[in-house]
Amino acid sequence: MRKEDVMEEKCMKQKENQLYIEFPAFPENERIARMTAAAFLAAMNPTIEEMDDVKTAVSEAVTNCIIHAYDYEGHEVFKAPKVEMLLERQGQTCYVTITDHGTGIEDIEQAMEPLYTTKPEEERSGMGFSFMEAFMNELKVESEQGKGTKVYMTKRIGSSMIQSCTFTKKEEQENGKE
Repeated sequence: MRKEDVMEEKCMKQKENQLYIEFPAFPENERIARMTAAAFLAAMNPTIEEMDDVKTAVSEAVTNCIIHAYDYEGHEVFKAPKVEMLLERQGQTCYVTITDHGTGIEDIEQAMEPLYTTKPEEERSGMGFSFMEAFMNELKVESEQGKGTKVYMTKRIGSSMIQSCTFTKKEEQENGKE
């Protein structure tokens, strides 16, 4: 077994953490989601660049929900549609899931094309998914018309898992690394 595989397996056994929040789909709540993600990520000791990457991706995903899924038009707080955010940590990997229960995306492949937007009259740039894809290690989008969309993003923090997972002398001997 490769040293990297053993290290990843050891990290996967570490205690996980997760945080779930649900909030009204108001434009001003995008910053709450972004800052919540940053606070959650802080425990992983990210670089400033890694922190900014995750904050930007969360911002884009939440903004997409507010602008496209629900067609925001000043809902009352208790009647407003909701956006859900799930943050999970496993080792040095952060998993982010942003969910809405809005209109859904008719053609995911087309929606993920750079510069594509369904709201050109609102001067939308059509770069949301492109930014998410560029700043995160993995991006997956699931959507069903009339039921909503889930955006799954993954970000590995640090250049290697060595930051949080070190071998004991015994483990090194067991894995033939001494």
